[in-house]
Amino acid sequence: MGERKASKDGDRKVGRRALLIGGTVAAAGSAVLARDELARLWWRAPGVEKPRKEGEVDYAGARWVAASDANWRRADRPDDYGIDMVVVHVTQGSFDSAVKAFQDPGHRAAAHYIVRQDGHVTQMIRELDVAYHAGNRDYNERSVGIEHEGFVDRPQDLTDEMYEASARLTARICARYEIPVDREHIIGHVEVPGTDHTDPGRHWDWEKYMRLVRRARTTPA
Repeated sequence: MGERKASKDGDRKVGRRALLIGGTVAAAGSAVLARDELARLWWRAPGVEKPRKEGEVDYAGARWVAASDANWRRADRPDDYGIDMVVVHVTQGSFDSAVKAFQDPGHRAAAHYIVRQDGHVTQMIRELDVAYHAGNRDYNERSVGIEHEGFVDRPQDLTDEMYEASARLTARICARYEIPVDREHIIGHVEVPGTDHTDPGRHWDWEKYMRLVRRARTTPA
């Protein structure tokens, strides 16, 4: 979330279902849609739904707490939108207040994960879905958002436990989607074009964080 202030898109793969839909559309004589648009629309076809299990998480160390479905969009990433980025946020509040906000349909925003100051990780949106977290549609579609409990002007909120837990989470995300571990692909909310947020703020230790991510990236899960 963070305090307010005044790329190249990831590769989009087309899944088998999208190609089948494309064949059906062509056979019916409808207008030809772009391949990436077909991929985005596959799940809307009658009877087509990617298998999902209630409460399932993408990161083994996370606890599932569902965000309001008004704060994210169903998708089939990375088949419809390539994931090539992690966006780092700071909540500007407590862990509980962030969870409450993400469960509020009127909030209109939520991140995939929240990392608490003690290192606990909560997942609120599946990585395959598009979370409204970055304030930029393209970046929402291509990224995973991670919130961190605290305030941008309180360096004491950025605990070692939080850095280490978040770095392990980011390392697993990078491994899963083959995202380079660098500052072009792991960015702060403030770096998203068009954003009016300043998080994770000047106290966020990027050198430390990236070192921890790289170390976790080379450590077996």
